Amino acid sequence: MNEKYDLLPEGGERIVYVRPVKVADLPEEVQRQALGLDELYAVHDVNGDRLALVRDRKLAFQLARQNDLAPVNVH
Repeated sequence: MNEKYDLLPEGGERIVYVRPVKVADLPEEVQRQALGLDELYAVHDVNGDRLALVRDRKLAFQLARQNDLAPVNVH
């Protein structure tokens, strides 16, 4: 019963965080480009800097993995 589990993917600096972002909370220029969506997904590095905004969660995870990053969901 005392087994170790890796809860986070390995990668240290290679971890990125994926979280939903309300379009209304984004700058007006980005809102115009959102094409009527209410929510986008942001990919952030370990320092909290936003690396990308994409249409949906699945695409955010694919983008991270294609760039050899380890995505982690943030609620």
